[in-house]
Amino acid sequence: MRRLLPLSLPLMSLALTGAFLAPVSPASAAPGGAPAAPAAKAGARQIAYEQWDTPAELRSGRLVATRVTRGTVVQKKAANGRRKVDGTAYDVGHWLSPWTRPGFALTELIGSWSATTSGDSWIEVSVRGRAAGGGQSSWDVLGRWTSGDEHTLRTSVSGQGDDLADVNVDTWKAKKGLASYQLRVSLARRAGTKAKATLDTVGAVASRLPSGLVATSKPGVARGITLDVPRYSQMIHQGHSPQWGNGGEAWCSPTSTSMVLGYYGALPAAADRAWVGSGHPDPWVDHAARMTYDAAYRGTGNWPFNTAYAAPLAGNAFVTRLRSLREAERLVKAGIPVVVSVSFGRGQLSGAPISATNGHLLVIVGFTQTGDVVVNDPAAATNAGVRRTYDRGQLENAWLPRSGGLAYVIHDDAHPLPKSNGTW
Repeated sequence: MRRLLPLSLPLMSLALTGAFLAPVSPASAAPGGAPAAPAAKAGARQIAYEQWDTPAELRSGRLVATRVTRGTVVQKKAANGRRKVDGTAYDVGHWLSPWTRPGFALTELIGSWSATTSGDSWIEVSVRGRAAGGGQSSWDVLGRWTSGDEHTLRTSVSGQGDDLADVNVDTWKAKKGLASYQLRVSLARRAGTKAKATLDTVGAVASRLPSGLVATSKPGVARGITLDVPRYSQMIHQGHSPQWGNGGEAWCSPTSTSMVLGYYGALPAAADRAWVGSGHPDPWVDHAARMTYDAAYRGTGNWPFNTAYAAPLAGNAFVTRLRSLREAERLVKAGIPVVVSVSFGRGQLSGAPISATNGHLLVIVGFTQTGDVVVNDPAAATNAGVRRTYDRGQLENAWLPRSGGLAYVIHDDAHPLPKSNGTW
């Protein structure tokens, strides 16, 4: 029996009201009366990504009935606490990050993680914040995650707006701004079993973003570079796996994630996707949809669920926000394609295979000599039509003001990140 993990607050799911709908978190304008933040240029895109990955970084956190071994956080044998799901008892331990100050009054935060779970085990990622004046929020759940779905279902928990912040699918929102935050990862295993949850990496991108259209950035370091990313169409999967979104319009995110995994030669093993059956093209897309499905959101577009699926396969994956296409160019030059979240109205993205979308994921794979953007857009009707070139300014305005520059950064050890600029 598969269980929906226990909720401390009523579960709220978003209705899928439009084609190609993915969780879109429009950039928040700086609200009046926010806590004081460091001075920034008008319209500055304030973004800070923080990650705990190495043994030393993980040991900088507080360990409660957990320990760091071989670079990962695991539960100790002794239980710290018990939690019941449908009458089944789970032993629970915790890892808590240090309190982290991004250097501005954050209004949004998105967590991401790399973890594995075996047997009947799972993890839960939560966050709380502090205002500049000292007020502190309660813990809000960002996501409950398992590597599989035999025992429990992955789920977000929208709502939780009881104090200083609330959650919209995968995005923590604090309208008045918060000065610092703390992450908590809870690791749970069914009591009396050898099931194990292991945390490899956890991070979060905090942001405070202006509203309105952006000026087109100048072409940068990746002009003339196009990465050899395989092309997969989400539309050829229409009607597949109704229990995991029914393919087609709903699968832009797992299809984009799969294209990047295919680029690294890191698609799931044939045995893992054997359940898809014969006669399904690109069965790894069906598998990715199942492994990223959010039971509360009722879709496959949960951002950190996609990177959590990709991380153990590729080696590294996280959610962040970028300030412009110039940052995406730095990644492409390093051999790293970038999945981005866009939305646009009729006539706002010339050459797109769809006329409009409330939220859509595609892969930036390169740039022309003049700086326009070469993409793999999974909304094409066939694999052959996936490769497109979009106007630089049009794509930036479908991306930066709409999702806040949301990006999945997925890479293997052979393609290390370029020097950090605060967004990775």
